[in-house]
This record gives sequence, structure tokens and C-alpha cells, in this order.
Amino acid sequence: MVLAAGLGTRLLPLSAELPKPLMPVGDRPLLAHLAARLSRAGFASFAINIHYLPEEFTSYYNKLESIPLVIQEPEIRGTAGGVAGARGSLGDAPILVWNGDVLVDPPVAALFAAVGEGLAFAVAPRPLGVGTVGLDERGAVVRLRGERFGVEAFGGDYVGVAAIGARVLEQLPARGCLVGDVALPLLRAGERIPTVPLHGDWIDIGSVGAYRRANSEWLEHRGGAGASWVSASATVDPGVTLVASIVGDGAVVRGSGEMARTIVWPGAHAVAPLSDAIVTTSGRVVTPS
Repeated sequence: MVLAAGLGTRLLPLSAELPKPLMPVGDRPLLAHLAARLSRAGFASFAINIHYLPEEFTSYYNKLESIPLVIQEPEIRGTAGGVAGARGSLGDAPILVWNGDVLVDPPVAALFAAVGEGLAFAVAPRPLGVGTVGLDERGAVVRLRGERFGVEAFGGDYVGVAAIGARVLEQLPARGCLVGDVALPLLRAGERIPTVPLHGDWIDIGSVGAYRRANSEWLEHRGGAGASWVSASATVDPGVTLVASIVGDGAVVRGSGEMARTIVWPGAHAVAPLSDAIVTTSGRVVTPS
């Protein structure tokens, strides 16, 4: 299940136009990247909960590699409550849960092998005492949100991907947070929460700066430093020189001079010279701080 019902307030003003999962990263929306990775992991379909700007999602579903089951929440139920609300449609446990604003290749098989009947987290390793979680010698969570449950041997960052086993799935609250209202009570009760190390790249697209970094990393992986990408349906005036920029489907770039490190959303109109900016479909020019 992809969790996508948040309001995206940290991504304002970008999120005034699009929900986070639909913001373009490189050549397609973030949600399309997630769907492609789910497809490669063997998932023919997935559930997604939505709340904010639900009408914006409609045109994207038939473009995804995996077919989504869409659950619209009239009121936001939280990361645990969202899964609980979809429980009847998710099939047999274990369930993979993925925050819809995190770009990562999730270690699905390892999470399913580790979770049992409980809860397991994917964690990017960090030094001792560093990161959002602390782990013991066996990789179980012993530090979470300032509370300690054992001797910490390693630090780590929870990357927003978890597996939920049958017992915990049945016990999920109708509203609440998977970390604060599920994981912490389990740890307080003496239960072990195993983790699986994530050694690849990941990025939480929770801010305008992080969104820009995600696009920069996409460009670098595709063509190296300084490379640009222009959709086949975009128009760029001959006098414009692109440097490390992305120009989306149907976008138009007019003017002359350099356009550097700029993301032009699909359908947007931008004018060069311009640098270090995001140009939205409505024409808003956002310069990350």
C-alpha cells in the first residue's frame, strides 16, 4: 500500500497545485516511479489512499505500470489508520507499506522474511546515535522518538517503508500513526521490531529543497553532471542554453540565454534566462531557499 493522503504542507507552494505523489521527478510523476518499482518487485497491483486534491490523480492511473486500488479518505486517518481502512482490500499479510513521498528501491523480500506476525522497518544504516532510530546488535529497534528499549549498537534512518504481519495488521487503530501509535506501543510492551538494512539511495521528498535534489539526482543518474532532459513534446527556443535542467511534457521555454538547474513542469511556460528555480504548470516560479 502506498500512503498518499497527506496535505504536503512542507512542499508549499508547489503542493498548492499538485499532491506530492504527482509532482514530476524527471520524466514522470513520483507515483509513476513508485509503481514501476513495485512492478519490478512483482506486485501486479497496489492500494493507494488519497485525500488532498483527489481529482488530480484521475488522469494518472492508466499510465502506471501497476494498477492501483484507490481509497479516498474524506478525513485523513494517519499512516496506521490508512492501512486499517484498506485492510479488507489488501489480501493476505504480510503487507508492504510505503510512504508516497519517498523515492527508494524497497528491500521487499528481506522485509517479508523478517516481519513474522509483527512489524518490520527498512532502515538506512547510520553511525551509533545518529538517525531516527537506534538498533541493537541484531538490528532490532531500541531507540525511537527519544525513547530507549535496549542497548544501541548502530544508528539508522527509517526510510518510510515497512512490512506489517497478520497480528499487527488486525490490531491497527482506525486512526493514528504507524510509528507513534503502533511501533512505540509494541516496543513499550517488550516486543521486538526487526529492521532490514537499505544500502541503496533514498530520498524523502518532504521539502522544496529535497524535491529539487530528487530531480537533480535523476538527471545525474541519467546523463551525468550538467546534463539536461527535454520532453519530446516540449518546445525550447533556439537561443536558450539548458544546463542541468528538466523540461516536462508540453512545456514551453522562451527567451534567450542560460536556463540552469531549473525544473519546468509539464505544460508550464518559462522564460530564460533563469536559474535555480521550479516553474509550475500555472506559471509560478519557485526558488528553493
